[in-house]
Amino acid sequence: MDTPALLNRIERDWRAARPDVDPEPMLTVIAVQRTSSLLQAALEDFFAQHDLTPSAFDLLATLRRSAPPEGLTLGDLAGLMAITPPAITKRMDGLERRGWVARQADTQDRRTVRAQLTAEGRQVVDSLLTAHVANEERLLGGLTPAERRILRALLGRI
Repeated sequence: MDTPALLNRIERDWRAARPDVDPEPMLTVIAVQRTSSLLQAALEDFFAQHDLTPSAFDLLATLRRSAPPEGLTLGDLAGLMAITPPAITKRMDGLERRGWVARQADTQDRRTVRAQLTAEGRQVVDSLLTAHVANEERLLGGLTPAERRILRALLGRI
């Protein structure tokens, strides 16, 4: 069942079963969750074709767009990706085995570790970026640029 039809059914059923409860918050959360799941599945399919996961590409892309020449500390990388340091370590391990990232001790403080893209990792990001953006454009094709900005603003308020 498509999302609008599902939401209509859920609203109708709740209004019949419990007319004293406003189902609007549930309907909104369900719509966001369902959309998120659909987008996540589409991204997983896209990256699986390139022997990657969305989370691995996210780490590579974050280093590509945000890292200075000396790299990012693992803490800074975790902050930019909004994930925990242990999750960064796990992703780094897999990408390091593939030769796409490297860890380097900070030149000022050897207790600090910095993450850097290797030349091969940079090539992976650069070779996939245009196709990735085109895939996301396809996924959002039903929305105008103005609607996308509104959607981002609204989701940012939650």
